[in-house]
Amino acid sequence: MFCLVGFAALLGPRLAVAVWWLFGDKVELAFDSWIWPLLGLAFLPWTTLAYLIAWQPGGLDGNWDVLLIVLGVALDILTYMHRFAAKAVRPAPRY
Repeated sequence: MFCLVGFAALLGPRLAVAVWWLFGDKVELAFDSWIWPLLGLAFLPWTTLAYLIAWQPGGLDGNWDVLLIVLGVALDILTYMHRFAAKAVRPAPRY
């Protein structure tokens, strides 16, 4: 069960941003260059997804947008912490 949750946390936001990028135009409007969403897709997928949800044609316009982006950063940090914690508690191989 934990592997399924980890797998969903790892691929879920990346899949959502990739589909949004392929079938929508908000990614091109929100970012000036193609390199930033690509880097966000690779390293900070939750933050990139939160920015895309919060972004409006006039830019970010309020505390709720910033709070959503901070939540995305927190989810990215938790995802990376989950990976390191899973490696730390893995039992040693038996010979």
